[in-house]
Amino acid sequence: MNKVLFTHSYFYKLDPKQWKFQQPYPPLATILAAAVARKHQFEVSLFDAGLKDDPMQITTALDAHRPDYLVIYDDGFNYLTKMCLTVMREAAFVMIGEGKKRGCRVIVSSSDAADHYDKYFDHGVDYVVRGEGEETLGELLDALREGKDTSRIVGLAFRSNEQTVVTPPRPVIRDLDTLPMPAWDLIDIEPYKHTWIKRHGYFALNVATTRGCPFKCNWCAKPIYGNRYNSRSPRLVVDEIEYLMKRFDVDYFWMCDDIFGLKPGWVQEFNTLVQARGLKFRYKIQSRVDLLLEEDAIEALAASGADSIWVGAESGSQKILDAMDKGTTVEQIYVATRLMKQNGIKPAFFLQFGYPGETRQDIDATLKMVLDLMPDEVGISISYPLPGTKFYDKVKDQLQLKQNWTDSDDLDMMFQGTFSRNFYRQLHRYIHSVYRTHRGYASFRKLLRSPFRLTYRDVRSGLAAAYFIPAAITQRIKLKLLSA
Repeated sequence: MNKVLFTHSYFYKLDPKQWKFQQPYPPLATILAAAVARKHQFEVSLFDAGLKDDPMQITTALDAHRPDYLVIYDDGFNYLTKMCLTVMREAAFVMIGEGKKRGCRVIVSSSDAADHYDKYFDHGVDYVVRGEGEETLGELLDALREGKDTSRIVGLAFRSNEQTVVTPPRPVIRDLDTLPMPAWDLIDIEPYKHTWIKRHGYFALNVATTRGCPFKCNWCAKPIYGNRYNSRSPRLVVDEIEYLMKRFDVDYFWMCDDIFGLKPGWVQEFNTLVQARGLKFRYKIQSRVDLLLEEDAIEALAASGADSIWVGAESGSQKILDAMDKGTTVEQIYVATRLMKQNGIKPAFFLQFGYPGETRQDIDATLKMVLDLMPDEVGISISYPLPGTKFYDKVKDQLQLKQNWTDSDDLDMMFQGTFSRNFYRQLHRYIHSVYRTHRGYASFRKLLRSPFRLTYRDVRSGLAAAYFIPAAITQRIKLKLLSA
């Protein structure tokens, strides 16, 4: 039986912003790929880079397992890997080099490798898996084991006679229920659990229920799964949740789909199964405000344990939403947010600044929306041109040598925005400071109304306001100077 060592190139500790949050998740797509290789009768092992300090630590796993193949399979369910951060690319190159030193065939499946074949081939990679990778990887491993020609396998890129060969794309998997359960047994779960409980007081794991997105936001992560939308059956999702609850004593889940429960009736059937099995857990999802307003979606989500819903609010300006081809309205953001709160669900906003054509009035409209609705959390980003998107095509002629952020806190404008790079960096801080200040005000009001219902988070928010008030004033002055 041939041996395959799986790994991935996202090191939380090399991304200071994300490591500060202390919310690490196991590499879900990586262990799913390992389960597929097992199904093809390969002996699999894992070097989980997530909580490691340095890519050179892979040498211990390489020497212990002596694999025939090293597969760097990035977790495409984690949006951080889709950003193609250069610090992670460099980590991947180190691991590739160590694998090649030991005679491994090296296979890579990642958004970055699919965008930059030759950079990876120059570092010794034998094959790059393009797009949805499970079927391609299984077919490739079988062919290599049997000494067969790989040039007819769709979804690949490789070098032959110093020329890059790219085979046709592979159709997406329509029936996700044919995939095995991820190889959770490969994960050392205790470091993840310890990190979560120490910082947050609970432990969360990640589950994927869907692939793809039928909507056409023109800046969104390139369509690995196309504009199709395929769902696992609610029964198999509930089976996996029940398995994880029993095996790892976990009661909180991140449903790491681009959109959760889009298929008509899916959320309702999911809720029925959860109730029938008597499962008690909380979870957070990503969705769209227009979808949340359909039928009894929010009520069914709340009944099944939805704790937090992240929506791509993006902007409080309808002009910017339309320019993004978002397909939602500012009014829908207001209505859906208030309905979530009424049903005990915490709304959370993804916000994006710097989109071409944005004015100071658009920025002010976004801040007003945030302060009017006061979501439970906000995630702020600067418009980032991902290869394969319409937005990238719009601004690619403006991109200079830098086309990727170093880490997720880089926030560098890589094209010509309305304002300077320094303005948008300062804006990021300012929005956070104003938001945190208003959160502090809310905590003080709660203290006056219901002093015995205060939570630790309320107290922390109230005390933090003392820092954020002067910070916001200073940052506002800087913004005026930078926009002059």
